[in-house]
Amino acid sequence: MRGKREYVLNSRKVAAAAVFTAVGLAISPLSFEWLGTRAFPGQHLVNVLSGTLLGPLWAVAVSIAVGTIRLAMGTGTVFAYPGGIPGAIAVSLAFFLTSKFTRPSMRYLASFAEPLGTVLVGGTLSLLVVAPLLGPGVGPSAALLRSLENFGPYTALLILWGGWFTSSIIGSILGYFLLVAAHKYGVLGRMYTSARAGSRR
Repeated sequence: MRGKREYVLNSRKVAAAAVFTAVGLAISPLSFEWLGTRAFPGQHLVNVLSGTLLGPLWAVAVSIAVGTIRLAMGTGTVFAYPGGIPGAIAVSLAFFLTSKFTRPSMRYLASFAEPLGTVLVGGTLSLLVVAPLLGPGVGPSAALLRSLENFGPYTALLILWGGWFTSSIIGSILGYFLLVAAHKYGVLGRMYTSARAGSRR
């Protein structure tokens, strides 16, 4: 009986992860270029949804899936990985704290942890670690390296953070209001309970 229940829970999580991945891909053209990277608010929206409803491991998996397929489709760059994964983890970890609140407006404030992961962690790693490792021969990293050379690390970081924060906060706001509305009108229902129960096993 327990094995069957776990199978059902995992199946629901797989289905939800597939839906979130599909949503991310469907809106992937809605991105803008920033220092050679493709800032994509939809990735941060998906991070918020998967991070709160599925937990950190599944949220990371969804982020990797969306980034990989976007890269293959030409709508993203290699910086989709450092620009997406930390935000998904940040939302998941924050939700472990905010999930204790009963009011939806407080419960889903974890959505706004996404920029902390994306901007501070992902942006910094992208500029100071990933771009130098890739070198100027890889198109997207060339623009970051030029910015680093022309402005120095601190100013270059602020410039990169600015664009990525704009993208991230848009996705976070959309995700927050979507989750609050879904909670209020009972849309999440059993999907929410099952996904979180499964992630604690």
